[in-house]
Amino acid sequence: MSKDIKLPYFEIGEALIGTGNELAHIDLMIGVKNGPVGQAFATGMTQLSAGHTPLLSVIRPNLPTKPATLIVPKVTLKSGEDTSKIFGPAQSAVAKAVIDAVDENIIPKEMAEEIVIVASVFIAPNATDYNKIYRYNYGATKLAIKRALKGFPSVDKVLEENNKSTHAVMGFKVSRLWDPPYLQVAFDTTNLDFVINAVKELPQNDHLLIEAGTPLIKRFGTDVISKIREIRPDAFIVADLKTLDTGNLEARMIADAAGDAVVVSALAPISTIIKAINEAHKTGIYAILDTLNVPDPVPLFKELVENDAVPDVVEIHRAIDLEHTEPRWDSIDEIKKISPKTLVAVAGGLRLETIPIALKQNADILVVGRAITGSKDIKAAAEQFIAKIGKPEIDQFRIMTDF
Repeated sequence: MSKDIKLPYFEIGEALIGTGNELAHIDLMIGVKNGPVGQAFATGMTQLSAGHTPLLSVIRPNLPTKPATLIVPKVTLKSGEDTSKIFGPAQSAVAKAVIDAVDENIIPKEMAEEIVIVASVFIAPNATDYNKIYRYNYGATKLAIKRALKGFPSVDKVLEENNKSTHAVMGFKVSRLWDPPYLQVAFDTTNLDFVINAVKELPQNDHLLIEAGTPLIKRFGTDVISKIREIRPDAFIVADLKTLDTGNLEARMIADAAGDAVVVSALAPISTIIKAINEAHKTGIYAILDTLNVPDPVPLFKELVENDAVPDVVEIHRAIDLEHTEPRWDSIDEIKKISPKTLVAVAGGLRLETIPIALKQNADILVVGRAITGSKDIKAAAEQFIAKIGKPEIDQFRIMTDF
């Protein structure tokens, strides 16, 4: 073997191709026979599991592919029909993809006798089209091999795509706040019918967040979050509890209700705030610190950072009764110096004409209530605010396909 060819020791590849019941999903390992992949290959052939019996990948009976490839069915084989799909189109597809990878020099020919492949193959029980099963599994296998040998994806690629992507099978997108600024529309009302109708009117935009305000949640409980989620499954929903006690319990309540963020009051005891932040992060939701009635949030924020309980968002909040005063946005930059990844929201009497000022002060989230929810045309009002923010849709020109 040429000295220029480096044998893979333990590489991993994955690919999903196709649509509908015949969708193909391949997970595979590729590596030398005397390494962990070779051990897995031998173990798979000798330790059988009912309904998941591994099989050698053959182009046709009596002609296994090279490199030797072991197929492991992901879905339990319960009938003869299930078995036929694996032993027919899927087995042939994987085998042909492997040897074609050799023919196309994706796998150097000199390497073919030195390595083995273990491929986990998904065939849905309700898949019926053998032609599609073959074609999708062929494409997914070859792509997974190519990705494994090229080390795809890199950590940088995963970090880049993490907040842009959604799983094809999951059917909805979990929104993350990675591309500020955002417009957050706050519903501080106790009229649920109005909220439901208004949420339907809001434009579909990935820079628009929806807040279930404190009065709304006080009256209807966390069920209101689920009602909003039914209308807008992809929306980022903020639950403004203004938690003052039992921080971990209330954060868990919002996570269980399918909310994306819980708001804890900066007036709460430091232990409550820390528990709320830690529980939010444990359950995968955002923790927002609302600084309403706190003259200077910076000392508290520093204390939280020192306790390794950093809120995802600090909200500089001017009370409704103080909207005649100038907003205190001078702490925004200081907060960001302490924790560059923390976003800063501003709330309290924002109008269209004050949006540019807030943006100039480096605000990341602009919380707007009555200026939108009290408008005669909610959709048009929200679109005006979005236009002021000046952010295009994240996926507007993005074609969701293979890399």
